[in-house]
Amino acid sequence: MFTLNLHLYTFLLLLLLLSSTATAATQPPYTPTDHFLLNCGSTTNSTSSDGRNWDGDTHSKFSPSTTTTTTTTTSTNPSGAGVPFTTARIFHSPFTYTFPVSPGPKFLRLYFNPATPNFSTSFFSVTAGQHSLLTNFSAFLAESPPLSNLVKEYFLNVKNTPKLDVTICPSPNSFAFLNGIEIVSIPEGFYVRNENVDHIPLVGQNTFFEIDNNTSFETLYRLNVGGNYVPATGDTGMFREWYQDDDYIYGAALGLLVHRNVPIEYTSETPNYSAPETVYTTTRTMGNLSLFYNLTWLFPVDAGFYYLVRLYFCEIQLEVTKENQRMFRIFINNQTAEEEADVIAWSGGTGIPVFKDYVVQVVDTDGRRSKRYLWLAMHPNLETGSQYGNAILNGLEIFKLNNSDGSLAGRNPDSQSIKPPPYRASPEKGKSKAFLVIVAVTGGVIGGIALLSILEGGGAMSTEDDDNVFSGSTKRLTWSESSEKSTSKNDGFKAEPIFSELLNPTGR
Repeated sequence: MFTLNLHLYTFLLLLLLLSSTATAATQPPYTPTDHFLLNCGSTTNSTSSDGRNWDGDTHSKFSPSTTTTTTTTTSTNPSGAGVPFTTARIFHSPFTYTFPVSPGPKFLRLYFNPATPNFSTSFFSVTAGQHSLLTNFSAFLAESPPLSNLVKEYFLNVKNTPKLDVTICPSPNSFAFLNGIEIVSIPEGFYVRNENVDHIPLVGQNTFFEIDNNTSFETLYRLNVGGNYVPATGDTGMFREWYQDDDYIYGAALGLLVHRNVPIEYTSETPNYSAPETVYTTTRTMGNLSLFYNLTWLFPVDAGFYYLVRLYFCEIQLEVTKENQRMFRIFINNQTAEEEADVIAWSGGTGIPVFKDYVVQVVDTDGRRSKRYLWLAMHPNLETGSQYGNAILNGLEIFKLNNSDGSLAGRNPDSQSIKPPPYRASPEKGKSKAFLVIVAVTGGVIGGIALLSILEGGGAMSTEDDDNVFSGSTKRLTWSESSEKSTSKNDGFKAEPIFSELLNPTGR
């Protein structure tokens, strides 16, 4: 009997240990001190499709008594998103939500679903603390295509107060609406890395840009480059969403997607909550035709603001283990951000992640704060004697920084579609462009077909089973693109200046 009890005790202890291990393995690296999920317009608590619990805001402790009305909306999003997009609170006068929070940096997320027809006439402003987030804003015009669910995310630092006030104010002769509010604390020193002031290189100028604890950001883009979508619950505890980068790749040069399940070694400079592991184990690289083009992304942004660009890197390819094996240039808005980018030199080895921050100004040339493209491009640098003509990127974030009066508000866009400028390959010095043109033109139809067959291999996923991901053909060109003659000056590896064809939509 004693032996049976001992075996039973041992078995139960083993089950307890296994359960504890499984729980620890699924626990995100970061646990927020503050986390609020408010389902606006709802009278009851609800659970969203990702398993998170949302509090209804009717008679909520976060909202004072005032005159508002509530309506139910229907989502037209093909994803069939539910909570918090199924109910909304409508405001006909200024209204303030007050959240008890601890001091420190926070993400504030505002959820909108402009699917209800009369919501297209809604214009309003939103402030959080001392920061103006939205001014005369239309959720209907802001989302493309219209009637999709929209989330606006902001970085704020709460100081010297135990609360965060979020105020919604309808524009004259209009009304405001809101579907949901989320507030989540984030680690100190992560986005503003020094305690008081962070000095970040200002691209295109031989100086630094100062970001202090009074600076607020708006998150515009967060991409898992070369990888899949990562939902909020797949993040490291800050509930960030990471999207695929496919929609932002410029032209036919898609590059090569690489995934390799290598152990990720985090550091004090790049802690385990910096990004999900899948961001570091997937990447977009260039392949063996990389000298003929730039790997380029385009991002529509508001003119008249500075932008923080954070790039995430991790060498995961077996071929690259030493410094100066892969060296490349980084351009932001056609200006050199890095002349000699070497991930191994930055991080210290394979499987060790690192991120780099840059600030760039997008000038308001017409005084209307119209939309402009923010360009990000990469090209190999062989002038240092590097072994591989290649470049990589694992992830990125782009944030709009508040202007001098503390505002992040931009103008409403037009509802018309936005088209990028025509694609032009950006070649290596000297003979590279001539090679492409001569083969395409003097080789006639047969030569053109041969060229296309060489280049028509981009975008395929490479895994850890591949022997050499550097040997894959990665560039896609149409016949017209391969024979197009560019009139811009070829001054090296720089991204070609096509800024005369930037966005200029009209709108409210």
